Amino acid sequence: MPTAREALLDAARRALADRPWHAVRMVDVAALADVSRQTLYNEFGTRGGLAEALLRRAADGYLAGVDRALTAPAPDRPAAVALWTLRAARQDALVRALLTGHWAEGLPRPDRRPGSRGRLGGRPSPRPEELLALVRDRMAAASPGVAAGRCEIVLRLALSCVIAPVPGDDATDSRALRLVREAVRPVVRERV
Repeated sequence: MPTAREALLDAARRALADRPWHAVRMVDVAALADVSRQTLYNEFGTRGGLAEALLRRAADGYLAGVDRALTAPAPDRPAAVALWTLRAARQDALVRALLTGHWAEGLPRPDRRPGSRGRLGGRPSPRPEELLALVRDRMAAASPGVAAGRCEIVLRLALSCVIAPVPGDDATDSRALRLVREAVRPVVRERV
């Protein structure tokens, strides 16, 4: 059974799927989660705290997918992470915004003002450059002999396909994936 916090985050996500963030009301989120508004405020403090927790959850989910992709056979790890990045960013607007820093209308945004952590504190969602560095470092650590710079290039190529989709690409990421694999090929040769 999910905790109240998880139920509230699930409810906020469902509410966000139906309407823009500015129209998501705390009372509606609490009702969807079948908890009191007081429970919601106890968990997140403010609407901004709820938004930040949603963003952090999206970032954590993306990073968990990166870790799963890094279980691929060694030569395929950079391509597996790139493919996961493409798919995750295409399927989840919050992940896309976290990776690119481009916030579509209607999405919750991180509050980067000093002192905005509120009374409950909590981890802030990562900035795009922080998220990129985390993934790059995980890729490099899981791919012995592959330079961190090469890992970053592969990741940045995947992100460029998110921002400017490859013409004629379909839901299977075929053309974008071929581009990424072509970029990875020199990485594999360097290791030999």
